[in-house]
Amino acid sequence: MTTYPPLPTTRPLLDPPPEYAKWQAEEPVRRVALWGDNSPWLVTRHEHARAVLSDARFSADGTRDGYPGLRPQPTPRAPGQIFMMDPPDHTRLRRMLIPDFTFRRVEQLRPAVARLCDGLIDTMTADGATGTDFVESFALPLPSLVICELLGVPYEDHDFFQRQARAFISIATKPQEALAARTALYGYLGELLAQRMKEPADDLLSRLATERVATGEATAEEAVGISFVLLLAGHETTANMLALSLVALLRNPEQLAALRADPGLWPGAVEELLRYLTVVHAGIRRVATADVEVGGVLIRAGEGVIVSLQAANRDPAAFTDPDRLDVTRDADRHLAFGHGLHQCVGQSLARAELQICLPVLFTRLPELRLAAAPEDFALQASAVHGMRSLPVEW
Repeated sequence: MTTYPPLPTTRPLLDPPPEYAKWQAEEPVRRVALWGDNSPWLVTRHEHARAVLSDARFSADGTRDGYPGLRPQPTPRAPGQIFMMDPPDHTRLRRMLIPDFTFRRVEQLRPAVARLCDGLIDTMTADGATGTDFVESFALPLPSLVICELLGVPYEDHDFFQRQARAFISIATKPQEALAARTALYGYLGELLAQRMKEPADDLLSRLATERVATGEATAEEAVGISFVLLLAGHETTANMLALSLVALLRNPEQLAALRADPGLWPGAVEELLRYLTVVHAGIRRVATADVEVGGVLIRAGEGVIVSLQAANRDPAAFTDPDRLDVTRDADRHLAFGHGLHQCVGQSLARAELQICLPVLFTRLPELRLAAAPEDFALQASAVHGMRSLPVEW
């Protein structure tokens, strides 16, 4: 039985580990070994991934026996962690977030995102600077500033919450360290929520406090948990997408040239980058609550399943020549944001950030280039694929 996943340090920078293509072709629903006797099924084809993620017989509840957690000793689930919850609680809590992530609401945020983008580039290029660490100077601050504005979290605390977030999602973190990181963030967000109960502002935390907690629709702990999920997902994934997208386009100059020649291609190019890069590398975890057949394989109740989004998004049955970046491709069926009930609630915001910032970067910094070989970039040992730093010049 094959051990899953391949070690993070051996992952190619832009492509899935080569094992996935082999497994996809030969045994697309296969057993893999995690630790001990935990041997869930790994799903690698696009059609099977969609089937599992849209089937209510596969539970997201991490407290169920057989759930294939990220660590041998899983961190106990805390209130409000909607990505590890099933209906009706998942439905109830997710519904509270919808007003802040509608298409209309995100469109209203676009001017603010554009201003933040320009401001960060101004800072990068101040005093005649000709190079920087792109992760530190742009990729991480931009989505952090946006999610802080939306949530109502002071950006001056970003060092604290980014450090705790990375500790929590790192696959190298020990269970007790992950629990400590989550506890620290829950405590921090709990204090902010209590402040908003007394002095509400125009932000999501205030609306949770006054419209949900005060009315009894949610507990304070649930509101904190929802905020925790948004804070993590709202900055780490987009930060990694920004940095990896930059590398992908610079390593595929013909694709970048096509975008320069026709800026109207950018929205579709963002979808293609999401498909091509698929930064959620730990897979989406489920456990069967009934016997279900997937791809001709019988998955029995109580058995775990890992859906590999990065493999599914490189499935040749779903995308022609899937290992090639093609900014003219129709990539709308990608699964970078998941699928089904748990599809990322903040996907419109993530798209907007990428659609706004990538064109601006290449317009304002036309000579933007990598300052080191991509093979030298330090990868994060994380459930979300990315780089700890990215030196660039212009």
